[in-house]
Amino acid sequence: MTLVNAIETFDVSVPVNGGKGESIGLPGRLCLPAPPTGLVLFAHGSGSSRHSPRNAHVASVLHESWIGTLLFDLLTEQEATDRVNVFDVALLAERLLAAIRFVSGLEQTRHLPLGLFGASTGAAAALIAAASEPRVCAVVSRGGRPDLAGRKLRAVHAPTLLIVGGDDTDVLTLNRQALAELGCEKQLAVIADATHLFEEPGTLEEAARLAAEWFARHLHE
Repeated sequence: MTLVNAIETFDVSVPVNGGKGESIGLPGRLCLPAPPTGLVLFAHGSGSSRHSPRNAHVASVLHESWIGTLLFDLLTEQEATDRVNVFDVALLAERLLAAIRFVSGLEQTRHLPLGLFGASTGAAAALIAAASEPRVCAVVSRGGRPDLAGRKLRAVHAPTLLIVGGDDTDVLTLNRQALAELGCEKQLAVIADATHLFEEPGTLEEAARLAAEWFARHLHE
């Protein structure tokens, strides 16, 4: 454990079902401002990992709002080599639910309201998990594929924010379709001139700011 800028950082291992009755541990990093007002679990997508620089940036902005974060690998290194697993949103959601159970059992986090942040296919996983886990108080998708959650979209009760780049036209269309299916409090935020990875100057910062505001509002209710 290290203490940096009033943020406690823990290297953790999230226990999940690895198949064939085996339990495996997925590495992650839990960061808790002092004191934390909520906790956001990150669901990476498209083969990304806990080392994603974009999600790390979003996490750092959440810390400024006194919101804790858990970034962890949803797949083992071996699993991630199979592109089928990368797009298996049901599997990713199962791993995310395992992480929710994990933080619900930790003394430092069991009392915190929970949010989910998903990118790419991880957004669908976050919404599927939110549909079955009442502890989830808010969801944010960045450049995500919420449409892959299918019928589960109608079962999501947590307030959901979909952030999409204005120049990411195909994904924007899919997000608008998913927005229509959601029956919860919802919002679509389109960031002008941003493409899918939010690589344009200032666009990722804007996405992180919107995410922090959404979580700050709904994790405090």
